[in-house]
Amino acid sequence: MTEPNTSIEQLAINTIRTLSIDAVQKANSGHPGMPLGCAPIAYLLYYKLMKHNPSNPEWINRDRFILSAGHGSMLLYSILHLSGYDLSLDDIKNFRQWGSKTPGHPEYGHTAGVETTTGPLGQGFATAIGMAVARDFLASIFNKDGFNLIDHYIYGICSDGDLMEGISHEAASFAGHHKIEKIIFFYDDNRITIEGKTDLTYSDDVQKRFEAYGWNVYRVNDVNNLSELENAANLAIKNSDKPCLIITRTHIGYGSPNKQDSASAHGAPLGVEEVKLTKKNLGWNYEEEFFIPEEVKKHFAGIKECGNEAEELWRKQFDNYKKKFPSEAGLFEKIFNGDFGDEWEKHLPTFSEAMATRAASGKFLNAVAPYLPTLIGGSADLAESNNTHLKECESFSADNKNGRNIHFGVREHAMGAILNGMSLYGGVIPYGGTFLIFSDYLRPALRLSALMKLRTIFVFTHDSIGLGEDGPTHQPIEQLPSLRAIPNVTVIRPADANETTEAWRFAIKHKGGPVLLVLTRQKLPCFDRTRLTSSKELSKGAYILKETSGNPDIILMASGSEVDLILKASDKLESEGIKARVISFPSWEIFEMQSDEYKRKIFPPEIKARLAVETGVKQGWEKYVGEKGDVICMKTFGASAPDKVLFEKFGFTVENVINKAKEIINNKS
Repeated sequence: MTEPNTSIEQLAINTIRTLSIDAVQKANSGHPGMPLGCAPIAYLLYYKLMKHNPSNPEWINRDRFILSAGHGSMLLYSILHLSGYDLSLDDIKNFRQWGSKTPGHPEYGHTAGVETTTGPLGQGFATAIGMAVARDFLASIFNKDGFNLIDHYIYGICSDGDLMEGISHEAASFAGHHKIEKIIFFYDDNRITIEGKTDLTYSDDVQKRFEAYGWNVYRVNDVNNLSELENAANLAIKNSDKPCLIITRTHIGYGSPNKQDSASAHGAPLGVEEVKLTKKNLGWNYEEEFFIPEEVKKHFAGIKECGNEAEELWRKQFDNYKKKFPSEAGLFEKIFNGDFGDEWEKHLPTFSEAMATRAASGKFLNAVAPYLPTLIGGSADLAESNNTHLKECESFSADNKNGRNIHFGVREHAMGAILNGMSLYGGVIPYGGTFLIFSDYLRPALRLSALMKLRTIFVFTHDSIGLGEDGPTHQPIEQLPSLRAIPNVTVIRPADANETTEAWRFAIKHKGGPVLLVLTRQKLPCFDRTRLTSSKELSKGAYILKETSGNPDIILMASGSEVDLILKASDKLESEGIKARVISFPSWEIFEMQSDEYKRKIFPPEIKARLAVETGVKQGWEKYVGEKGDVICMKTFGASAPDKVLFEKFGFTVENVINKAKEIINNKS
């Protein structure tokens, strides 16, 4: 360790360190090592480099900071408090406690100044790239000569663990290929993991790796040399026509005489005595815990004023922009308020011919795209299969940031996190597609989307054994219930093309979390809505597609492609004198939003005979079929064969539905 530096800058950096270790120690839980090691980076960014306004953390043209290594949350909380954000010293003292603003890992919407939820390693890194994608796309729409409404940087800190996770490879490759500008990450190169030194498992040449991806790479040999750190950052800013990585040599647990550069500094408090020794080693001459020297308070006091001035200059520019470009200014204000208008709803397609719901989805997208100018998305190299391509729009690329078709490549996990970043940025309606089976590849990003209640839309096609010959590796069996199990996620599996239109209508308007559209590869008939209930009833999650005269003998329910199956079975049952109510059940989550009265209308408690049909595992349907009901479902993986053969072999036939319905009716008592 170098000799203590008594400058105001060093005192400020050490204040970040001591606040962090005091909070971890008081909580008796947390990660002190990273804040001790990376405090100079946080200080440099928030005090010297970043354009931000603690008085308004939502200012559109602010620089963003992403702590991808979210376990080091106290680093972020300390610098936010010192910079004047709405985070009190009492909040710092309540680190990791019930109801506090300082949870163990940063949580979006919970703490002022936290741009995204991080902690699962690699997610913040990829999410930041998504923010930059949205920024560049929106800048291409709204920036005019002399008016750079959207012109800022995205900074972040990532760790060894972030760069080991596969998502970082996917996201870094995407960013380099598309030459995503003005994004600068500091790599916390402390060479320590939880199990010991990184060379136990990690010998990548990070510089060569990122240069191969198309990034600019810089090195800092000593994070505590503030001049060297600042020079590297300024070089990255100057050369930010490509994404930048600053490999920064740090020391985990810096200043701790017994734990610096050791794995023990990572995920546990230093201990009361070691905290005292660390403070002494840092030249910290204060006994009081959570102490902030007056000169440090004065040092940081100007940040708010500078932030207010920067935003005020921007607002004056925007006022002039309004006068010169009133239409664009009006759209700008609306979309950043989450208002995408209603003109698009006047152009919804309706269908009569049989088609796959994935095809209907594609037709919907192309019908509304001209009226939703910030609808933007793509797929994980499956646009033709997912039908996610906007035919009248160009591709987003290194040379054309105005393109609305994003080619994510075979990178589902990064795609999910990039969509999260786009949604967090605001102003856009981001969507991404892949096969339902490959939702497993992006599940961690989807989970964070749900945790943050983001407006992301996922298009999952090839939704069942109905995809046929590709076989069990591509046939989703357990995915539907596993996705339905995630809080704040809305899964919609439409039964025909017109339900697909309504599913998209819901997805675009929904604000409570990600929406998953689960769509077929095979063609489905369009229901005769002159005989059956309107597809607009999808907005209730489950509805009576076909009613009987008098009380039903049994309720048949299904989602997606199996609705046509139970409808045909109900007609045959009716010819035999058995009255079957048919329920189209596209979304459990939407149904659960309805009133108890409506739920009783759909499922009268006195009707015990119930049968659900779905080409997935049974899990979850028990709630709706009750003790006397049953489920026709998948009990094994699928197989490779034409779809009609598979449906027959696995029991998804009219005959099997009829036989099972009769069995339930006969046993209902």
